[in-house]
Amino acid sequence: MSNSYARSGVDTTDADAGVEAIVSVLGRINTGAPSRVIPLPGHFAAVLRIADGLGLAFCTDGVGSKLLVAEQTGRLETVGIDCVAMNVNDLVCVGAEPIALVDYIAVEESNPERLAALAEGLRVGAELAGIEIPGGELAQVPELIRGHPSPNGFDLCASAIGTVGLDSIIDGTSIAPGNAIIGLPSSGLHSNGLTLARAVLLGEGTLDEKPDLLNGQSVADVLLEPTEIYVRSALELILSDIEVTGLFHLTGGGLLNLLRLGRESGYRIDSPLPTQPVFELIASRGNIPVEEMYEVFNMGCGFAVTVAAKDADRATALLAAHHEGTRIIGEVTPEAGTVSVPSLGITGTAAGLAAV
Repeated sequence: MSNSYARSGVDTTDADAGVEAIVSVLGRINTGAPSRVIPLPGHFAAVLRIADGLGLAFCTDGVGSKLLVAEQTGRLETVGIDCVAMNVNDLVCVGAEPIALVDYIAVEESNPERLAALAEGLRVGAELAGIEIPGGELAQVPELIRGHPSPNGFDLCASAIGTVGLDSIIDGTSIAPGNAIIGLPSSGLHSNGLTLARAVLLGEGTLDEKPDLLNGQSVADVLLEPTEIYVRSALELILSDIEVTGLFHLTGGGLLNLLRLGRESGYRIDSPLPTQPVFELIASRGNIPVEEMYEVFNMGCGFAVTVAAKDADRATALLAAHHEGTRIIGEVTPEAGTVSVPSLGITGTAAGLAAV
């Protein structure tokens, strides 16, 4: 667990225990009929069997405390992109084609101008992902939502669906030692670790501040940079003749997301992607060790793919045509359940990363 993250208010150990408590109850649901669920332990999205050979993939996610920055700055036009991205980037990890999303917006006060700005981000995100938003829900709940400042408070989350052939699910079981790991650059923080980022950056500065490290950008600019959407490139790769063994959305948990699939293997990152200046600023101001940074943030790599070594160069070229800077960053190893970055002296398991 990241000690810095816990001190900022997010205890990932408690969160994991909370998830286990929920799952232990929901796992006892008895519908009186055979389950349609395709077992995919630890995966990024769920899949239900809905017809012979056809699966319905679905997931749900929100934008988190990044919304507080949007509230404080009045800049609401981009967080809808984050909401779409957090869902569709998860969906495509099972090999599914995302097709639609429905949003849920809870507000302290229903303000048409602010809601239209939120919707603009949802529209842009949907077009980038190639999905529709056929409906949603608006709830005005002033007793539950308090803004920063009031009455501008809101929460934004969504659920997305997609389709996947049951014989085409990418579940990580074919990941094998020797597979290449390809990293796709992030656009920055994306929508994870914002509680820690805000605690560090706003503890010593303001949203309007323009630290030298940020090359003319303000703190608000880098915190609100929209999450990259990887769907179109991932789908092109899946539909090619390249042997894709795993797809990973690197969100909260950073490199530990690699351990959600292919648990019989390990992941060695020999050449990490470059990190954006915002990560250096957070690490230096918060005095956060490198292993904690890679456990909380994406550190410049927002999505990863594993492919057979014979296909690595072709896969990299295909993905790089969509996401400049994409390259091979490492290799799958026989060291089951481990992830390491030798050049940074980092190694660990699902329980956390440590310096060596």
